[in-house]
Amino acid sequence: MDAGTPILNPGEAVILAFGAIRPTPWVVDGRVEVRRVAQLALSFDHRLVDGELGSAVLTEVARVLRDPVGALIDR
Repeated sequence: MDAGTPILNPGEAVILAFGAIRPTPWVVDGRVEVRRVAQLALSFDHRLVDGELGSAVLTEVARVLRDPVGALIDR
């Protein structure tokens, strides 16, 4: 999966979809480098979770995946 929208089942509040990890051209410090990149998609029940919290969760998941050791030390 490169992109998509995860569908909540009845009784679920949040679901995270993790796309395929693929080598992708990525701009790093003004240069193009090949990086391993995956797309994340988060769906949530807006009656329970607002967009600000959903965005914050997705940002934190991406941060931990980008630097797992740093995320452990940072806390």
